[in-house]
Order: sequence, then C-alpha cells, then structure tokens
Amino acid sequence: MDRIDPLRLGLTLGLGFGASHLAWALLVALGGAGWAMDVVFRLHFIRPPFDVDGFDPVVAAYLVGLTTLGGFLAGWGLGVVWNLLARPNRHTAPFR
Repeated sequence: MDRIDPLRLGLTLGLGFGASHLAWALLVALGGAGWAMDVVFRLHFIRPPFDVDGFDPVVAAYLVGLTTLGGFLAGWGLGVVWNLLARPNRHTAPFR
C-alpha cells in the first residue's frame, strides 16, 4: 500500500467539513435551513423534532472554525495511522 501525506489528508478533510458547515450556515442565514431539515427528517420517516434559531455570525464562525479544525485533526490522525499500518511499497516513491 502507498503511504499518504497526513497533512494533505488533514487539509482535505478539514476543508470538506468546513465547507459543508459553511453551506449550512449560509442556508440558516438565507432562511432555508428549517425547510431543508424538515425534508431530510421526513425522508427518514422521522417527525422533525427541532426548530432552527436565527442566524448569528459569531456562532456561524465557531461552527465553521471548529468543524474545519476537527476535520483537519481527524484527517491528519487517519493519515498517521494509515502510514503506520501500510506496508512499504518498493516500487513507488513516498508522498507522490
């Protein structure tokens, strides 16, 4: 198995998690989050149990920042574990 760059994986997951939560924050700001959440719950045969609060830019910044950091740490950790468990591959250079 090829080794992977933990930093690159961390950045990829961090940006993905952060971007998805930024999209959610924008949906809240635009007023469409309640409708979207109701649709998703109903598609899973669940009565929507929650209400969406009003948009708060400070809370949105914390949401995006913490999920980006969490995604980065999860990706970095997965990369480190992957490299510990990966067998060396003699035919490829590490971190291509």
